[in-house]
Amino acid sequence: MNRYPLWKNLLVLVVTLAGLLYALPSFFDQDPAIQLTPTQGTTLPTNAAAEVEAALANAGVPLKGTEMEGGKLLLRFATSSDQLRGRDVVEGALSDRYNNALTLAPNVPRWLRAIGAEPMYLGLDLRGGIHVTIDVDMDAAVSNSMERYTNDIRTLLRDEKVRYVTVGHDANRVSVRFSDEASRSQAETVIRRELRGLVISTGAEGDAFFIYAQLTPADAFAVKKFALEQNITTLRNRVNALGVAEPIIQQQGERRIVVQLPGAQDPSRLKEILGATATLEYRLVDTEHSVQDAVEGRVAAGSKLYRDRKGRPSLLRNRVIVTGDQITDASAGFDQRSGQPAVFISLDEQGGRRMRNVTTENVGKPMAVVFIENRTETKMVEGQPVKRKIRSEEVISIANILEPFGRRFQTTGLDSSDEARNLALLLRAGALAAPIEIVEERTIGPGLGQDNIEQGVRSVIIGFVAVVLFMAFYYKVFGLIADLVLLVNLLLLVAILAIFQATLTLPGIAGMVLTVGMAVDANVLIFERIREELRNGNTPQASINAGYEKALSSIIDANVTTLIAAVVLFSFGTGPIRGFAVTLTVGLLSSLFTAITASRAIINLLYGGRRLQTLPV
Repeated sequence: MNRYPLWKNLLVLVVTLAGLLYALPSFFDQDPAIQLTPTQGTTLPTNAAAEVEAALANAGVPLKGTEMEGGKLLLRFATSSDQLRGRDVVEGALSDRYNNALTLAPNVPRWLRAIGAEPMYLGLDLRGGIHVTIDVDMDAAVSNSMERYTNDIRTLLRDEKVRYVTVGHDANRVSVRFSDEASRSQAETVIRRELRGLVISTGAEGDAFFIYAQLTPADAFAVKKFALEQNITTLRNRVNALGVAEPIIQQQGERRIVVQLPGAQDPSRLKEILGATATLEYRLVDTEHSVQDAVEGRVAAGSKLYRDRKGRPSLLRNRVIVTGDQITDASAGFDQRSGQPAVFISLDEQGGRRMRNVTTENVGKPMAVVFIENRTETKMVEGQPVKRKIRSEEVISIANILEPFGRRFQTTGLDSSDEARNLALLLRAGALAAPIEIVEERTIGPGLGQDNIEQGVRSVIIGFVAVVLFMAFYYKVFGLIADLVLLVNLLLLVAILAIFQATLTLPGIAGMVLTVGMAVDANVLIFERIREELRNGNTPQASINAGYEKALSSIIDANVTTLIAAVVLFSFGTGPIRGFAVTLTVGLLSSLFTAITASRAIINLLYGGRRLQTLPV
């Protein structure tokens, strides 16, 4: 009656052993480490490890070990002080070849990693790191969209040979001015035909006639949504390029982004990269009009006055050849001829085709590279911090086009190799669709994270031991069996979280503690049902069978209602609440397996098929 077939016993054994194997990595310590990525190209050179080891040895910095994985070099150190000294060596001697990021690396044996066994990710509250909340300037996103429509309308009217006076825009709409009503009517027909996504209206002021074009509410919402999604993608690319492990980058509300970087120990460097919005524009130099006239306020139509870093003026064409949006790859290095810092650029197909067409038509003419940066500056005004958004546009290079070129070329004129490396990283990650501002920052030290881990583990152990003692005292041998499968349940929970690389936080540990109670609750229901059957005069074998069969519906009801609550928490919660819901859900599913299948497998092996007078329950 109470016997499992061989395949079911083997299934329980295999699942238990697999759970133990994949849970093991989560119990190993972590080493302070530095992760290196190349500043040039996409892969590390073969001699990278030897070069770094030699530099550290010359500086007297002890190195625990090196690992090459995924195009990145990981340096392990015994202590945090050695890690910081190692970073100083890397930045001082090898900064032109490697980007570095401080992190913590699990000390997992190679044979475990060879079978794909990795430790659980630890959240910010357990591992330490930085948490920033970023606000996206949605008004600027709409304004940028209107600027693009301004250029489109200007080009469209020129191609259609429609006479106009000026084309400009503000934050919400494009304004086109005409000197007569006939030109306005002609332009209105053209714009309505070619740009159907705009809401067109007209007006007049004295002798001036106007067309106003603005986005529909649906299009404005789509622009804002795209800006938020693009910024999330760009920030994720930037963090990944820095080599920070296990980042959490997600939307919060309608215009904010939360970035959590567990294990990150260099907040200033990360804030610098996250907040920067640098990009490049390539424009032709206007050689037909006077720069001096532009300085005095008489800027020629179709051109714009810029200045370089020394304040010298340059007159450039309004037409942009390519922008940072069309850059697919960028790496820092040095110009072979001049030895100056340079950024090597690769464009997408459209950008490369446009660059080749322009350079082919303008051989011998000068072309300028404009460096654009948006940043937020905070100043104290009457004792209160006041934030001001600053947009700087400066010419970093002007050179003659010696021959046509397309998708690959280089840009010089940068002040240092550090600036070249940062610019290459930002360009490689992609341009932000709208300016951002860090509105909240929290830094959690690794010491506090370790304290949280110790307290969380202590709470799980205390809860587990209390349940073990109660079950062993109250249910005798059957209680010990329940304790054994409860331990298996915890191992399976850790293993599943590790396999799916879920992030464990303090609320997740709370979910583990609750899982301990929920898991043993199923065995309590089963054992009490067995006791009841024995009191009713049933044989021990029939009581075991009835206990598992009749308690099943109650166990499923209790777990399903808890599972519904966990799903609701995950659907409507954020951050820590979701972590609690994930841990609770996984724990419920694993407890159903251990409490019903695994415990009965053990009881069947011990008591199945035997003639019994009593049961130790």
